[in-house]
Amino acid sequence: MTETLDHTSPTPGDADPFPVKGMDAVVFAVGNAKQAAHYYSTAFGMKRVAYSGPENGSRETASYVLESGSARFVFTSVVRAATDHGRFLEEHVAAHGDGVVDLALEVPDVRAAYDYALAHGATGLEEPHEAGDEYGTVVLAAIATYGQTRHTLVERGAYKGPYLPGYVAAEPIVEPPAKRFFQAIDHCVGNVELGKMNDWVTFYNRVMGFTNMKEFVGDDIATEYSALMSKVVADGTLKVKFPINEPAIAKKKSQIDEYLEFYGGPGVQHIALATNDIVATVRAMRAAGVEFLDTPDSYYDTLGEWVGDTRVPIDTLRELKILADRDEDGYLLQIFTKPVQDRPTVFFEMIERHGSMGFGKGNFKALFEAIEREQERRGNL
Repeated sequence: MTETLDHTSPTPGDADPFPVKGMDAVVFAVGNAKQAAHYYSTAFGMKRVAYSGPENGSRETASYVLESGSARFVFTSVVRAATDHGRFLEEHVAAHGDGVVDLALEVPDVRAAYDYALAHGATGLEEPHEAGDEYGTVVLAAIATYGQTRHTLVERGAYKGPYLPGYVAAEPIVEPPAKRFFQAIDHCVGNVELGKMNDWVTFYNRVMGFTNMKEFVGDDIATEYSALMSKVVADGTLKVKFPINEPAIAKKKSQIDEYLEFYGGPGVQHIALATNDIVATVRAMRAAGVEFLDTPDSYYDTLGEWVGDTRVPIDTLRELKILADRDEDGYLLQIFTKPVQDRPTVFFEMIERHGSMGFGKGNFKALFEAIEREQERRGNL
């Protein structure tokens, strides 16, 4: 049974205890940031806009900032570990492989947000501090979340630079596509250990004032062999949405179990990217070498009966293996990549929404069977 939990956005008279302007950046720790930046430029159509490295004073790390619309990825690797920060990044990649270390949030007042979070039980990692250059000043702080993931809080209203102080503007690595593949981050999904999902949902409720948006339990996300449970928390404006997954006991190893084993603990499982033309996006990304999960033709035989008319004909959905789902608010189209590194950990979702604010519940069985087929090929089911 699926329960849609009450979600009430703050009314004009309400005071949001932890206002959020949106996702500021998804920050990855990787083994080779230069090569990662090239991959996401060519395969994801992103545009490099900023760089920090030895050439401009960063002796320890090299970081590449890529954007597509409002979506911003930062790829950082260690050049020479000389401080605790460099050693942390080096050890993170050794333990987890390439992965997300930071889901940075833009907030209007970092000091107020940090104080509220700590007063409600958050662990502080960096106290509020200012950083500046000729482009202005930003205020930064950081709190801990699941695993070794953090939320850096960013206040950038008084800053006009390409990313943050210490970064310089950089030219695109390749010529950006005429039409971007995606324009925003739709949601970021975290995997946590068995029995920890509710703890982290409560964390976001208490520490950041997020409310519960959706819940998937029991048979909602289950196949003959594996299962998981998921709850979605979101800020009051629904600009930031964080589904939290945990494994459920089943006959065989779930995708969450596999992730936790190969990542070495909790972390960010996948990032959903919002596109307004999923057909063009999938065609371009496939041509660039991105691998997507396969869906059997039988899925499409009855799809039109319960999804109804969509912007994309069923035959095109079948050709490109795109999934569709409909709820009381509208419909969505979605597709998932295979893991984008050798470890079966981080992957991406492309999603095109037409009214629906759901997460593709009608596709869960088909999606998880597709994931199980990949797990079986890897010998991990």
